[in-house]
Amino acid sequence: LLHMSVFSQSFSPCGRFLAAGNNYGEIALFLSAALSPDATTANQKPVLTFTHEGPVFSLLSTDSVLLSAGNGEVSAWNWTELIKKSSLEIPEINSMAINQDDSLAIGAGDNNVHILDLEHGAFKLQGHTDYVHCVCVREREAELLSGSEDGAVRMWCRTGQSVHCIEVHKYESCARPQHGKWISCLTTDSDWMQLCGGGPSLSLWHLRSLSPTSVFPLSGCQRRAAFHQDMILAVGDGAFVSHCLLGGEVKGQIPCTPPSLNTLQLNTKSSEHRVLTVGGGSSKIDVFTNLSYRA
Repeated sequence: LLHMSVFSQSFSPCGRFLAAGNNYGEIALFLSAALSPDATTANQKPVLTFTHEGPVFSLLSTDSVLLSAGNGEVSAWNWTELIKKSSLEIPEINSMAINQDDSLAIGAGDNNVHILDLEHGAFKLQGHTDYVHCVCVREREAELLSGSEDGAVRMWCRTGQSVHCIEVHKYESCARPQHGKWISCLTTDSDWMQLCGGGPSLSLWHLRSLSPTSVFPLSGCQRRAAFHQDMILAVGDGAFVSHCLLGGEVKGQIPCTPPSLNTLQLNTKSSEHRVLTVGGGSSKIDVFTNLSYRA
């Protein structure tokens, strides 16, 4: 347990279960009772633990299956059975996203974004020159965004063409040359893109003008982020969740158990258990029933 790191999380379609994956290739399934402030020690134990080949860098839930990915394998676990899986040979998989047409976008270690479609098979989006760390979908425009070790954020249209390329580290307000140029995660909200990386500062961008509007004064690498109401939640280096206002101000930093954080997940699928969970360099997953303090 001392050397365990939680890399990924995903809530079930019904919002009653939380799946979490670690560096040992274990996926643990927790009941929603474990997320309650008055949960007992017994309730906080996983109801099921199953094994994925290699570390679980990314988890993603669809209406019917839980997808897990890591070193060279995507596994699909039926939510009702959790015993059937299918695999695809792709180098290390760092991120997954579901497109509007239900195809699966994968950011991989071979510098490509892979698109998997049950009807049309698999194809690659080529353009990055190094590891693809993260992918996300801009639903309104049916566009896919990808971030890479090469420092670029690419926007892909429905035809698979790279329509825009933003090199974030070349913007003086975002650049941190002492940390490098890589992009570790992306998330979108209609016209906005918020991105963060081991190199460039956490920043908010306007996608129509392709320009940064706010840069957040956070130190270290921010590995995951999410829009929540009128705020941005971010985690990374440091034992805290940062609450950032869209204008660029850091409103607060809420302490967590792990010394650093790799994953952040909001449960928006259940009104009864609308919580935030975070995990990282620890065997513990912190649960926030109120975003201002840990339960």
